Amino acid sequence: MQNESKKSRGGGVISRYRSYLPVSETTPIVTLGEGSTPLVFAPRLSERIDCRVLVKCEGLNPTGSFKDRGMTVAVSKAVESGAQALICASTGNTSASAAAYAACAGIRCAVVLPAGKIASGKLVQAIAHGARIVSINGNFDDALRIVRELGGRDEFAIVNSINPDRIAGQKTAAFEIVDELGDAPDIHILPLGNAGNLTAYTAGYSEYKQLGKSRRLPRMIGIQAEHAAPIFHHRVIEKPETIASAIRIGNPASWEAAQRAINDSSGAVEIVTDHEILEAQSWLAQTEGIFVEPASAAPIAGLLKLAREKRRDLMPMDATVVCTCTGHGLKDPEIVSAKLAAPVAPNIEAVREEITRS
Repeated sequence: MQNESKKSRGGGVISRYRSYLPVSETTPIVTLGEGSTPLVFAPRLSERIDCRVLVKCEGLNPTGSFKDRGMTVAVSKAVESGAQALICASTGNTSASAAAYAACAGIRCAVVLPAGKIASGKLVQAIAHGARIVSINGNFDDALRIVRELGGRDEFAIVNSINPDRIAGQKTAAFEIVDELGDAPDIHILPLGNAGNLTAYTAGYSEYKQLGKSRRLPRMIGIQAEHAAPIFHHRVIEKPETIASAIRIGNPASWEAAQRAINDSSGAVEIVTDHEILEAQSWLAQTEGIFVEPASAAPIAGLLKLAREKRRDLMPMDATVVCTCTGHGLKDPEIVSAKLAAPVAPNIEAVREEITRS
């Protein structure tokens, strides 16, 4: 009998969408069962916006973010080519995903991170999966520059979104949305950091439309943080700053492709403040029961801002809107956990008073 450890694991986006992906029957599939994430109707958000709003909950992928969709393809192809080590630059989620898939594949993983800029939930994951982590005194853009140089020496397989296999895997989220809705949404809103995900969704929607699986292409709207908004401002941001660490990027790798996708779809790039992001994160968790990391709350904040400003040119009433929430709230728990009240005396009166306190 064939040794179970040598068999390919089943499931995942490659199993579901193999014919749309750059793999063959001989590609060794490295999967953790990613994909098939919920597309959740948000009734209170829909009522508030006067649109039909659905949330694509990508935080329910195996490592808690959308990165797993692309990582299964990138790592499978890297193993097929004989790679013995992966490398990535990361604001957090890529490091967690790369480390997990490297462990699954039985190869090494190196991660280059901006020191002090990574949420604890993501850093812990990369450490737990055995990645070699190098922190630098710089930002994500510095880290990616170094990774590009190291990857060019054939020592490592780069698994950032500059790797087209990553984009190929990530486009499967658009496939899932069309498969579930029966067509593409009118509008798709998502966080805009390194811009690979917006590019991937656009590729997925375009491919499905060309195959006759949908009738339309959605308007693509990317949301950036106010002080980390290079695409919105049309210039590189040397020192991007935002509470939403996953989109704290000043020079996106997929800038040109994302801008083209936005222009071609009559879409837009909008900005939101950190305060608006945190308000949206709290509102979504307490009103719809969906807990996401700050960067994932950016599209919700953007949607609320568009409605508040009555931007019906971008968001007509009764449109079907999909918001991608890219990562789970437990990825970046510090801000929320800081709201925990101080302990009270261990008696019923004190507990009741705390419960009923307005």
